[in-house]
Amino acid sequence: MSKERAKGTSFETFVVNYLKDFYPHVERRTLQGTLDKGDITGTDPRLVWECKNHKTLNFSGWLHEAENERVNANAEIGIVVAKRRNYGNPADQYALVRLEDLVKLLKQAGY
Repeated sequence: MSKERAKGTSFETFVVNYLKDFYPHVERRTLQGTLDKGDITGTDPRLVWECKNHKTLNFSGWLHEAENERVNANAEIGIVVAKRRNYGNPADQYALVRLEDLVKLLKQAGY
């Protein structure tokens, strides 16, 4: 396994372990090539989770990738969780969604 892939796998596991407190069936998803459906499954079938652990932030590109994977998964919302340097608590990582998707989430939550 390449160093970059190992870094990504480690971050995905880091996020999954945090989410297990809220979603007991959460797990890393296996890669599916061009039909990838995100990195994490077991939370809500309407959500696609994409995890990124890169030195350089690429929010636009990552949101585009999450959107493609959302379509592949026939889901409603793509979420990017990006590594936040020098923050060891998983709850402190970046969580990115398009504004339209944030409004959907808030409306579904009754706000």
